Amino acid sequence: MVTQKPQIIQQGAEAIIIKEGNYVIKDRIKKSYRIQEIDEKLRKTRTKREINLLEKASKIINSPKPLPDKNKFEIKMPYIKGKKLSEHLDKLPKELAKETCKKIGQSIAKLHDNNIIHGDLTTSNIILTVENKKSEVWFIDFGLGFNSMREEDKAVDLHLIKQALEAKHFSNWENYWKFIESGYKFYKNSDKVLDKLKKVESRGRYKEKY
Repeated sequence: MVTQKPQIIQQGAEAIIIKEGNYVIKDRIKKSYRIQEIDEKLRKTRTKREINLLEKASKIINSPKPLPDKNKFEIKMPYIKGKKLSEHLDKLPKELAKETCKKIGQSIAKLHDNNIIHGDLTTSNIILTVENKKSEVWFIDFGLGFNSMREEDKAVDLHLIKQALEAKHFSNWENYWKFIESGYKFYKNSDKVLDKLKKVESRGRYKEKY
């Protein structure tokens, strides 16, 4: 049996993502500019918070469930064999794209119904799998996530995905958003959050580039 060598598949400012066989490991990297004690505390706290969010999220939507690991700075998870939605959404047939976006909205609704805020909702943090002409979406990277009951926090989550669509999928973003919004109405308080979204957008406080 040939053993696959660990492979770095993504490297960001906060963490390195390593593929190791059928698993991925998110390793929060050490920051040399921080005092060691503070750095370790931050990395440990953020890793623990993300593990807790992933454990909750994986029970209600498609999201990788973290495995037990003694390393306090790492998260080990099953590898999801799929494609980044950001690179493939525009290539999908119209009906499949519609189905996919509705599922995104439904998944966000389930997260918000459980007061989970993703914090970095973009199509780059969603993995797409397609089998028998049916799509599934998997939400990854809860590194900026947190728990909140506030409608404004949920509205900002929606604002992030809406802006990401407009920036990355500008030719079809309005239709994509319409389908996500229809899926999101699965959430019992969706009207209040969508109303709050309009107020967030009118203030323009959360505009970012993706």
